[in-house]
Amino acid sequence: MIFNSQSGISDRARDADWAQWYFEHLRIMATVPGVFSAQRFVTAHPAHPPSLAMYGVASAAVFAGEYYLSVRGMGEWLPLIDRQWYRRNLFEGLDSAPVVNDDQVLLVADRAAPDAALAALPLQFTWLTAAGLDRSTPYRGLCVVASNAVPTLPHDVAVYTPASKRYAGEVNSTPAAAR
Repeated sequence: MIFNSQSGISDRARDADWAQWYFEHLRIMATVPGVFSAQRFVTAHPAHPPSLAMYGVASAAVFAGEYYLSVRGMGEWLPLIDRQWYRRNLFEGLDSAPVVNDDQVLLVADRAAPDAALAALPLQFTWLTAAGLDRSTPYRGLCVVASNAVPTLPHDVAVYTPASKRYAGEVNSTPAAAR
């Protein structure tokens, strides 16, 4: 499963401090049983949430674990979170989050149904189905492409650049509730 947390802060002058906090947050999240990977992405496009964190998780049971509940959330940043961008979604359709290297970007398309029109582009979107939490979109298409090979896209397809390395969690860690 894929867990996406999208957000932005209301005080953009604090973006660098927030990014620094996020590095440590991702590292800690990768220690949660059942979290296999954690990575953060950013976009400058004003129509999309500025920040997207993507986690590979074993199941929805991860979110009920005692340790997860003790480390989750935005901490000191919560008062600065811009609510227009705050979305948390759990998706089915991939067992692990896609690898996005520094020379690549992550394309994100939210749709009511998988979009055949995007298939006409020279891209391969993987369509995920909303499975929990906010369910702000029924389907999310993900595509990883070289940053120098992004074709012209519809305005509602977000282009996210890696803002952190990909943190690896315990490969065999499964929360007790999922066993």
